[in-house]
Parts: sequence; structure tokens; C-alpha cells
Amino acid sequence: MPGGYSCAMGNESGGVQSVDRAISVMEILARKGEAGVSEIAAEIEVHKSTAFRLLGALEARGLVEQAEDRGKYRLGFGLIRLAAGVDTQLDITQRARPTCQRLAEELGETVNIAVLRSLYAVNLDQVRGPSAVTAHNWVGQLTPLHATSSGKILLAHAAPTLLEQITLERFTSRTITSLPDLEKELTTARTRGYAITLEELEEGLNAIAAPIRSFHGEVVAAISVSGPAYRLTEQRVHDSAPTLLTAASEISTRLGNTHDRPSGPSNSSTP
Repeated sequence: MPGGYSCAMGNESGGVQSVDRAISVMEILARKGEAGVSEIAAEIEVHKSTAFRLLGALEARGLVEQAEDRGKYRLGFGLIRLAAGVDTQLDITQRARPTCQRLAEELGETVNIAVLRSLYAVNLDQVRGPSAVTAHNWVGQLTPLHATSSGKILLAHAAPTLLEQITLERFTSRTITSLPDLEKELTTARTRGYAITLEELEEGLNAIAAPIRSFHGEVVAAISVSGPAYRLTEQRVHDSAPTLLTAASEISTRLGNTHDRPSGPSNSSTP
């Protein structure tokens, strides 16, 4: 071990040196995939005991983990947490795409990914199912929170103050324009894990949405399935819930969330 390293741990220069070495360790693992303590120690030119302590500190934070081959280390999923702020929207779209394509194919309807933007939901991506030949392109469009399934599920998991700021504009005869009724709807959405709309934004259009969660468990997006009411009936909307919840969980896992899992919808089909 280089002279003075232990003593330097408590001062600024020692702290910077430790950070630099820890970063070097992660760069080595990123380059090699897996590496042992001796190999890492040799590359960063420290004693094995120092390398072991660095790996222990990184492992405690989830930044590295021991590989199946004991004695070797690799990068850990904790790095996803640190990278969560880097181009989040692009990350969500890219990671959700394969699931959206499969879901659209399975259910035959249009699948959208939306995120909260101020007082609206904005659609980031859309995949049309084989039955959705004339589906409207919602990508880039702002949609009302209270009249869309994605908007409702995002609103259900947002700060309570957001509900006080939105205008409950009527779009159809079925649009919810009463605050108590909307609050009840949001409570139901939180309880069963998904939100629905039945011709509330457009006549003849039904939809269902579920939350997508980040590493921290926060709802960062919504995945929805929409289609014409004559095909995507109220009963079929609820019947689609388990498949949709599984898809939402899959995307959440790709974003680093390993704790929140869908408990499945309740047996009630009440909207």
C-alpha cells in the first residue's frame, strides 16, 4: 500500500484519491465485464487490501456486485439509479418499445407511452396494433389529465396539489367534471393499479393505462391501450388489465425498479 494512504483517508486529498480510485475500479469493470481483487489492485496500483475495501464500499451502495464466480466482481444495478437523470424520456421510450410492440400485437390495439408535463400528459411513443389501421397519432400531443387513462394514472400518483390546478373541461357527455367524482376515480385507480376512460375524451374511444415506475418506485410514465368502444368494450378493457399490468412491470424493471410488482386487478369491473 502506498505510504500515508490510511492516514490520508480523513483529509481532502485522501478523499479525492479514494473517489478517483473508486471510479477507476468501475471503469475497469465496465471495460472487462468481470475482474478479481488482484487484477483490480494491479491495474490501479494499490495493495489488495485497499482494492478489497474499495470494492466493499462500492458493493454496499449497489454499484458493484460479486459475480457467480466468487472472487470476481462486476458492475451492479445501483448504477441505474445514478444514470436515471440522463435523458430520461429517451430512456423510457427506448426501454418500453419492445414491450409496447408485443402488447400491441397481443391485444390488437394502439399502445401509447405518456409522461406528465405541467398540467397535461404528453405522449412520447405509439405502437399501432394489427386492428388499429386508422388510429390517431398521439405522439407529441398534450392530452388532458382528467379525460384520458394515462392522464388519470399519472394524476393518481402525482402531488395532491396538481389536482387543484387542472381545469375539468368537458369533452363528451361522459367526461368527469366533478372534483369529488374525479377524486373517487383516482382512488380506485390507485387501489386496483390501473385507470380507465370510457368515451371521456372522444365519443367511441375507450382506454386503460397503468403506471411505469423508476428505480426509486416513483411513477415516471404511463402505458396505455386504446381502441374503438365497439371493439375495446368496457368488459374487454378490464379483461386487458392483467396483461397491461405485466407490461408496465416489465418496463419498470428495465428502468431499474425491482421492488414494485403488480398485485393484479381486483375482481370488480366497476369503472
